[in-house]
Amino acid sequence: MKKPLPRGIRNNNPGNIRLSKTRWLGQRSFQFDPAFVEFDDPIMGLRALMRLLLTYQVKYGLDTVESLINRYAPPHENATDAYVHHVAKALAVGRRDRIDVTLPDTLQKIARAVTRHENGRPYAGYPPDWYSGETYARALARLTQNA
Repeated sequence: MKKPLPRGIRNNNPGNIRLSKTRWLGQRSFQFDPAFVEFDDPIMGLRALMRLLLTYQVKYGLDTVESLINRYAPPHENATDAYVHHVAKALAVGRRDRIDVTLPDTLQKIARAVTRHENGRPYAGYPPDWYSGETYARALARLTQNA
């Protein structure tokens, strides 16, 4: 029997962004999942994840892995300490070191780390961070679009 894909991968929402009043570009017109956004394709889900991380830095001044992840995955819902450790390690920085997610390379690295943390270790046949480098790059290129 084939193992089912993680919810975030099935929903094309690798960051497991919760449903809210926000209507995301590329969000499916009908949502079957009652809690998490479903996107038309993984590029749009990754784009939304990157957009959120950028917003956290630009609008709220969050510039460390610890502050970004505490906002993205609050302690009342997640094992945030382990999450912060995993993402900081993936970026090869300390949890309180300043990072700049406006830099494309940093934004892609943190999106990869969040994707892996949210969805677990990829199954055999999948890239190490669930998607190819090209998929992350295409999502980054779509960031200039609204919503």
